[in-house]
Amino acid sequence: MATEPQRLTDAERANLVAYLDGELNEAETRALGTKLTQSVTARREIESLQKTWDLLDYLPRAAPSDDFTSRTLSQVRIYESKGGRLAKVAGNAGPIAARIAVCIAVALVTLGVGYAAARWAWPDPSARLLRDLPIAEHLDEYREIGSFEFLKILDQSPAFNEDTE
Repeated sequence: MATEPQRLTDAERANLVAYLDGELNEAETRALGTKLTQSVTARREIESLQKTWDLLDYLPRAAPSDDFTSRTLSQVRIYESKGGRLAKVAGNAGPIAARIAVCIAVALVTLGVGYAAARWAWPDPSARLLRDLPIAEHLDEYREIGSFEFLKILDQSPAFNEDTE
């Protein structure tokens, strides 16, 4: 039974040039090498890439014009003569950073005051639940009683009223 050709993944394909140049780490080199030995399709891809890479050496190299250096330096001088915008921006960075720091400090103080107000001034709902815990523990018994009239009858009965004896 013939095995299906294993194609390279996008990540492996992206690492092919680095593999050819020997720039991958040992684990990636070993993994890609194993895939190349087992897959005919992968070997064809890397051979095609190697041939393309070799053919690039036969192309003529572009040479800069004679006045390239002088044009580049003249552009630098023009930007420099416009007042050094980069220096102005860098000079303005200090006050801007100070404003940002003040805004952050105000925001932190505001958050702190808001937290303190919510923590100590706002009523805590769990405190009420804790205060009413004995009622909640006996709630089923209170529901069986039904009304206050039953409790009044019990209060008037001699079995629960020790003062009448």
